[in-house]
This record gives sequence, structure tokens and C-alpha cells, in this order.
Amino acid sequence: MQTASLALHTDKYQINMIYAHWINGSHQRRAVFEAYFRKLPFGNGYAVFAGLERIVNYIKNLRFTEEDIAFLAKQEENYKPEFLEMLRGFRFQGDLYSMKEGALVFPNEPLVRVEGTIMEAQLIETALLNFMNFQTLIATKASRIKRVAEGDTLLEFGTRRAQEADAAIWGARAAYIAGFDATSNMLAGEYFGIPTKGTHAHSWVQSFDSEQEAFELYAKALPDQVTLLVDTFDTLKSGVPHAIKTAKLLEAQGKRMSGIRLDSGDLAYLSIQARKMLDDAGLSYVKIVASNDLDENTIFNLKAQGAKIDIWGVGTQLITAADQPALGGVYKLVEREREGKMEPTIKISGNPEKVSTPGKKDVFRIIAASSGKAIADYVCFPNEEQPRKGGSLRLFNPLHPYLQKSVKHYNAINMLEPVFVGGELVYELPQLEEIRAYHERQIHMFWPEYLRKLNPEVYRVNLSQEVWELKQKMIEAYMSEDSAEEETTEE
Repeated sequence: MQTASLALHTDKYQINMIYAHWINGSHQRRAVFEAYFRKLPFGNGYAVFAGLERIVNYIKNLRFTEEDIAFLAKQEENYKPEFLEMLRGFRFQGDLYSMKEGALVFPNEPLVRVEGTIMEAQLIETALLNFMNFQTLIATKASRIKRVAEGDTLLEFGTRRAQEADAAIWGARAAYIAGFDATSNMLAGEYFGIPTKGTHAHSWVQSFDSEQEAFELYAKALPDQVTLLVDTFDTLKSGVPHAIKTAKLLEAQGKRMSGIRLDSGDLAYLSIQARKMLDDAGLSYVKIVASNDLDENTIFNLKAQGAKIDIWGVGTQLITAADQPALGGVYKLVEREREGKMEPTIKISGNPEKVSTPGKKDVFRIIAASSGKAIADYVCFPNEEQPRKGGSLRLFNPLHPYLQKSVKHYNAINMLEPVFVGGELVYELPQLEEIRAYHERQIHMFWPEYLRKLNPEVYRVNLSQEVWELKQKMIEAYMSEDSAEEETTEE
């Protein structure tokens, strides 16, 4: 799916900052930014990275149109014509490194790294975070549901409750990456090749004189794809018996009904009773589909109650990530050019979790050679020898350095792939089926303790000794300067 230019899909302060850089002659200075999140959503043990394809299309098509320039010319800031002329010829010329879509990712590790002029790196912040935050959130929610549903079929039904069309389309894609089997959204099916599934609404049944007539006419129209919604009037006394009669009519034609759908009531009880009625009628092949505000918690509870549901249609709770509607990813400056040389930068905050980690960094996934399972993620500078050359690797908790261990037999996977180099796209975007397969491989790389829905084990993201020491040194330097200023003020 190609994306038209979204140059003004940004916050105004980005335009104001790059204008101020231009006025001061600093807009061509080099800078490095990293995008990451600080806290896992939903109390989950991992997140699923998504959004790269849209980020790539956005950067490829990043142009200021004449309409954009005319709009900027009318702003109260009175941007100079020379600045607007520069924007007219703007193209992204920087480098971008990213996790692969479908990767399992964790707090405080770079998911995307952008290197370029301060102007271009700053300009793309808002859109990059918008795409990454939303799609990663939905993919993570979908993966939670997938883990609970186990081998059942999952259908994404969220379009009418999504936050507008883009959210519905890209949300369907994110859900498919994380293991959903189909979507009700036809446009997502057309754009991305996602299988599409659907039944019918209550209004179909209400449109006819009887439920039986409605079922038979629907089966006549779509004899190979018949799933009947059975709760318009009374599920067990009316809907299921009429569906059974319709299934028998289909059998007489050499056809098989696909399923029935439950959309209200006690889904555990109704599914158990409906399954018995279908089996007693010799219709054990007919599947039971359930919908009605489902999420991983209701599905988990329904399974615990012995519900006989084969297919789950999940809508509102998935597409809106209702229990946590934002990921909270951030984009921080970690290196800047000063007097022709790159130097690390740090953000200090009264909230310890908001203190950034300085310097341009790589992320390695450390895999135990014996089990093939992930041990930890290791954040280090690009010039460090470890873990690239192998040998003993010291892992310690950056918050509690006394918690540490050494590993000797491991494989190290560099998780950040070059995507743009010098403004040129060097990464071949994989097909959606490849991304799904990659995600499944990622899942199998982790022990179940990290994947469980409730109280997952914390997966460690470790800093190299060099990264950790630089961070402590810069914090101490800032605190020393701050103390010196206080002493001067007191004197």
C-alpha cells in the first residue's frame, strides 16, 4: 500500500524547531535519535513491533507539496520565503535502522534509530511515533489474544469501532502480523492480501417474515460460505433449531454449512448447549463462532468455563486497545554534532524512568547455544567488540548492577536492520506472510514464562558496561554542575 506525501503529518513545534535551526544555521548539523518505549502495555511480558512498512512508505514519499508550502506561508510565525523554498526541495537523506516487523521487543531498547541532519531527523519524529506506537500496540494486543486462544481461529472484526479508516486498515494488518487469521475489513484485504471473513447482521434476519426464511435465502445466495447468526430472537429455542434445519437442506444439495455465530448472552452456556444440539443432529462439522466485546480476558475465562467455541471474532477491544489506548513510545536525541565531532547527549528528569541512555546504540538478542532460547537483549555501542566476537559476555541489571551473570556459549543477533542509507531504501520490505512467519519464530525463541498473560517473568534488557558507565558519568557530571550552581547562588 503506497502512502501519499504526509509532510505536514507532524506537530507544529517540529516545523518551528527546524525553522529556528535554519535561522541559526544549525539545521545541517548531524544528529542521532532513537525511538523506544519505557513500559510494556497491558502488563504483558513483551511487545510486538509493527509499523515499519508505513514508516518506509512515509519517508519514501516525504515531499512538501505546493499546497503544503502555501499553508505554511499563512502561519502566524511568518516563516521566511527562503525557508519555504528550502522545504520545497526537501528529501530525506539520512540513515534509518529498525527492528523487523513482528519482532518481540522490550522497554528502553532502541526500536528505530535515525541518523541524519537535525532538520530531517527532527521532522520525521511525529509521524514515525504515530505509526510505530499504534501498530505496535495493536499487534501486542493481538498477540496476547492469540496466546490465549491457542489453536482457535481468530477474526479481526474492529472496523466500525476503530478510530477512523487508517486505524481500521493498519490495525487489521497489525493483528494479522501477530497471528489473527482474517479480517472483516475488505480494504485491508485488498491492500495487504489478508483473508477476509464475514457472516451477516441481525438486520438480515429482521428483513424477512421469519428467521427460517432468512436463513434459507442466505444459504441459497452463498451455499459454500454459510455461517448463520442465531441470536436475533432466541438462540436455543429458535436460532439453533432453524440453523440445523438449514444445514440439513444444504446437505441435501451436497453442501455443508460452515458455522453458527453467537453474539450475545452467556456465551459459555449457549455454546455448550448449541454444540450438543448440533452434534445430536449429526452436524459435528459445523463450527461455533463467538463475538460480543471479546478480548484475551473474556476468552481466557470462557475457555476455563468449558465453552465450545471454535472461532473468535474480536472487534472493539482489539482495534481500540481498550484497556490501554496508547503505547507511549518516545523519540530521544542521543548524539549530536559539536565542532565537527559527534558527542553523546542525555536527557535528565526528576522521574528516574525518563532519564535517557546517551549515545548511538545497537541491540543484540543473546541466544543460548544449548537451548536456542533468548537469554537477554544487550544494548551496546556500535564500536564495541562484544558480543560481536563471542567469548564471555557479562550481563548485569542496569537498575541493580549486583544482579549479574556471565554467558559463554551463545549466538548474538543484531536486531536493528539498515533500512535507509544516505536516503536510499536498502531494505526489501517482506511480504506479510513472511512477517507472520518471522513473528512466530520470535515467539518460539522465548520461554513460556515470558509469554504468559498473567505475571510474566521479566525479560532482561542489559546495557554494556561501556554504555552504563557513560550514562552514570553524564548523570554525575550534570549533578555536579547543578550543585556548583546552587553553591554560587547561596554565596
